[in-house]
Amino acid sequence: MSDAPKLKVATVSLAGCFGCHMSFLDMDERILGLLERIEFDRSPLTDIKTVGRCDIGLIEGGVCNAENVHVLREFRRQCHTLVALGACAVNGGLPAQRNHLDVGQCLQAVYLSRQGLEGGRVPDDPELPLPLDKVHPVHEVVRVDYFLPGCPPSGDVIFKFLSDLITGRTPRISHPALHYD
Repeated sequence: MSDAPKLKVATVSLAGCFGCHMSFLDMDERILGLLERIEFDRSPLTDIKTVGRCDIGLIEGGVCNAENVHVLREFRRQCHTLVALGACAVNGGLPAQRNHLDVGQCLQAVYLSRQGLEGGRVPDDPELPLPLDKVHPVHEVVRVDYFLPGCPPSGDVIFKFLSDLITGRTPRISHPALHYD
């Protein structure tokens, strides 16, 4: 084992399906090898709810509400290197399919117009985050250092990317490894 200090890695999920985090976990036992070089802060492997200073931050999901904006900006502030992980973070992904629709009309259709919802109302509790007019990829809100596309990127791709990054190599993912399933 190296005497070099371990890099801190943290992850956060915004508007998406959590599929990128599932692929992250698909690194399986290779995660144990990474632990020789890194320690996990907030991630699916810890119960840490807040993010402290970290060397590498992996962010999945698009930005669809005011809370996402706040979480993303705070995460960016804490991360030396920020990686947009997956299609939702890179380009808005599937959640961005609503971008051509009016948010008010969507809320009315979901909460007022569906059969069986007579007398319903659009939720307006102040605890609910304010929806944005459109879903944004993370780079429209904060500076991103690396983009790792895929829906989701595979555990193999994430492992290679992280391995390159933590050993000081410029991450390079070739065409066959990048695909959208």
